[in-house]
Amino acid sequence: MQSADRNQANDYDSFAEMFSAENENSLVNAYYERPAMLALAGDVTGRRILDAGCGSGPLAAVLRERGAVVTGIDSSAGMLALARRRLGDDVALHVVDLCDPLPFDDGVFDDVVASLVLHYLEDWGPTLAEFRRVLRPDYHATTSYTFDWTLNGQSVPMEFWRRPLHAMTEAFTTAGFRLSVISEPQPDPAACELFPDGFQDLSTRPNFLFFVVEVPPSATGSGS
Repeated sequence: MQSADRNQANDYDSFAEMFSAENENSLVNAYYERPAMLALAGDVTGRRILDAGCGSGPLAAVLRERGAVVTGIDSSAGMLALARRRLGDDVALHVVDLCDPLPFDDGVFDDVVASLVLHYLEDWGPTLAEFRRVLRPDYHATTSYTFDWTLNGQSVPMEFWRRPLHAMTEAFTTAGFRLSVISEPQPDPAACELFPDGFQDLSTRPNFLFFVVEVPPSATGSGS
């Protein structure tokens, strides 16, 4: 469980065993908080989940049983020792204070669960910003991205928008088009000799989707 400061308050190390025993089968935790968290998490098979404020690991244990790859963090070394006893050595556990930057790279988790944790924090802002940083972008979201394009030795700033396939097809159909073809074509074979370094990559990982759309006959009207 996450402490709100570096003082003696909320010193879970001093009562880790007692708290874990109470937490295991209590009304609020075992029959209210954890079932709600697990229901909201949904299907976690194969998902990389950060359990922030994992305590002795009861939620992490169930998430792992359901197929998630779980990493646990907590400010209490005593609670993490109990989590290690429960989870074994195949779950990464780290002593981390949520007031500090998280010791993970950007975009390494699919989900973050933080059950009964945020009320220990005076300021949610830095912690939530860190959660956002370590989460991978949502595939279903439409997001912008920028990069510098080098043309004839000159760097040109560019901004593009990335959207999932369902958003692309919905945009066409909402505008009244009918999708005829969605294609991921192979590059022209002549490019194999002209661009040997990039040809193989483009052949196995297409850069673009190509759409052929039509106006349905009913949309154009019919003469008589």
